[in-house]
Amino acid sequence: MAKAITQIREVPHPELEHAQAISEIMNELVENKEVILKTLRIMKGLNDTKVLDAVESMIDQRTEIGAIAIQQVNQPAMRNVIKNGMNAFAFLGSLQPGQLSDVLDGLSHGFKRLAESGQEGKKQSLWQLRKRLWSKEMRAAMTSMVNFMDGLGEVFLRNKRENS
Repeated sequence: MAKAITQIREVPHPELEHAQAISEIMNELVENKEVILKTLRIMKGLNDTKVLDAVESMIDQRTEIGAIAIQQVNQPAMRNVIKNGMNAFAFLGSLQPGQLSDVLDGLSHGFKRLAESGQEGKKQSLWQLRKRLWSKEMRAAMTSMVNFMDGLGEVFLRNKRENS
C-alpha cells in the first residue's frame, strides 16, 4: 500500500525568491544609505589615489610578497627586534603603574631641570656642589640610584649563576 500524503511541500519559485532577495537588499540599502554613501566616497578616494590598485597588485602577488616577508622575518636582526619587543612588553607588564608613574615623573622633572641649567649656563663652585649633595632631594635621588644599581647587580649575578 502507498503511504498517505500528510505534508505538502511548496515548490520554490526562483523568480519569487529572486524578487524577495532584491527587496531585502533594497531595504538594507535604504536603511544604511549614509554608511553606504560614505563607504563609496572612501572607496573613490582610495581609487583616485591608486591605493586600490596597489592593494589589488599585492593580492595578485601575495605568494611572492609572503615569501619576501618570511625571508625578512627570518633575518637575525628581525628576530632580535621581535624578542626585544616581547621582552619590553613583559617588562612593562611587570611594573606597578604607580611605581612607573613616580619614576617617569621624576625623570621628567629631572630633564626639565637639566634643560634649565643648560640654558642658564651658570657654573657652580665645588663648595656649592658639595653643599647641594647634603640636600634632602639629592640624598633621596642618590639613595634611589644606589638601590637601583643594587637591584641591577643582584639580577646580573643571579643570571650569571643560572647560566654557569
